[in-house]
Amino acid sequence: MTEPSRAVFLRYASQDIEPARRVCDALRAAGIEVWFDESELRGGDAWDAAIRRQVRDCALFMALISANTNARSEGYFRREWNLAVQRMLDMADDQPFLLPVLIDDTSEPAARVPDRFRERQWTRLPGGVVAAGFVERVARLLAGGLALPVATPVLRNYPITPTRAPTAIRDANRPAPIRTSMTPRRLSGAAPTTVRPRYRLGGWQGCA
Repeated sequence: MTEPSRAVFLRYASQDIEPARRVCDALRAAGIEVWFDESELRGGDAWDAAIRRQVRDCALFMALISANTNARSEGYFRREWNLAVQRMLDMADDQPFLLPVLIDDTSEPAARVPDRFRERQWTRLPGGVVAAGFVERVARLLAGGLALPVATPVLRNYPITPTRAPTAIRDANRPAPIRTSMTPRRLSGAAPTTVRPRYRLGGWQGCA
């Protein structure tokens, strides 16, 4: 079984070759493998087949977005973007793969990109100048140490109000009173009687 690729596929519009080179050089200087079509796709390669294979096999797909990509309604880079989106259909939502990168002052809402791009965290690298923090982030993603967070429901602590059992249930569970000879019975509708002990010679007797 072959080892999975740890390479970054870098895609850009042809007008953005200089910023793309800066990004590529910064990543390679950190020891990250970058598939950069200017040097990797030689004349003997079947261009379309090679591109499809690399989009399928790369660990991360980095799309450089700019005014140049916005200005082009058609372009091979758009096919590559869509190939990346198609591959994402088979991935878990929290799987790192797509890295949209703005290299000029193009605003994120105005960018002409596939809808799936907007579901990912964007990075702005003006002119392709790469900060150290971005290189470290890419390295962590390649190492599998940082996945996209998954939303979890928020649990709220509500006060618990004790409930009382219905009267019928409480009465059924209440033990019946114990009657003794000293406990007078009360007839239905009769007035309550007053129980008074009486005294006779020789000691106290029963109740009157």
